[in-house]
Amino acid sequence: MQAVLRKRDDRVAGWLFLVPVIVGFLIFYAYPTVRGVWYSFTDYSLLNDPAYVGADNYRELVGDAQFWNALKVTAYYVVVNIGSQTLIALGLAALMHRLTRSVVLRAALLVPWLVPNVTIGLLWAWLLDPDLGFVNHLLGVVGIDTTLSFNSPTWAMPLVALVNSWAYTGYTALLLYAGMLQIPQGLYESAAIDGAGEVRMFRSITLPLLRPIIALVLVVSLIGSFQIFDTVAVVYGGKAPIPEARVIYYYIFQQAFTYFHMGYAAAVAMVLVLVLGVLTALQMRMLRASRSDLG
Repeated sequence: MQAVLRKRDDRVAGWLFLVPVIVGFLIFYAYPTVRGVWYSFTDYSLLNDPAYVGADNYRELVGDAQFWNALKVTAYYVVVNIGSQTLIALGLAALMHRLTRSVVLRAALLVPWLVPNVTIGLLWAWLLDPDLGFVNHLLGVVGIDTTLSFNSPTWAMPLVALVNSWAYTGYTALLLYAGMLQIPQGLYESAAIDGAGEVRMFRSITLPLLRPIIALVLVVSLIGSFQIFDTVAVVYGGKAPIPEARVIYYYIFQQAFTYFHMGYAAAVAMVLVLVLGVLTALQMRMLRASRSDLG
């Protein structure tokens, strides 16, 4: 009599593997989020127990000029940082994909990303020092009468954005390069036979088929850019940055740990979460991130 084989059920094993992740999520993400929402409706200063004040923090936030300035400064940083980072990374990834696949080159591109942000901030604070910085000295040598400084209202935010672009462009380029490797080589060979040049192949083959990876890069870069804090904190040597460089994360930090307005800081953080959620959803929808032309 032939034995009836029972289909193996791996669901229990699967849930066991998921338990550490679920526990970590509940402890380090879900619980702090719920507490943050609660604190946003309270008057809390660490020195007294939270007192429920309803939507007072949110009403105060609407008329807070410093909050809107911090949000505007952060949006400006996001546009400059993501724009420069993505365009340069696309160019580097395309060059690696079509010209060379050197492991040494890829490792060199990744080096700035491996350096801690605090070190990067200190390095560029020294390079851009108005008196002793090498960059300003070099500009003077070539006859450019401009002083680049983090204390300049004109240059503060562009410099912070470009510093972080320098640090993360290599990593972004490698993500895009990995996506390009998934594109069938035969498509390029067919296009070359038909007489298409590199620019035409990049525009008609690479960019359309790279859309899901570009969407991923843009979403991750958007969230990471809104979280800019350490570079700003370091380049100003622990002092409060000028208004033109006070990003939203630094504003939350000030409200919470300088002025001890914990409830108000939580309200600002909740608004930031909402803004990021809306922008991420719009990006995913506009870029059709869930679809791939390779399918």
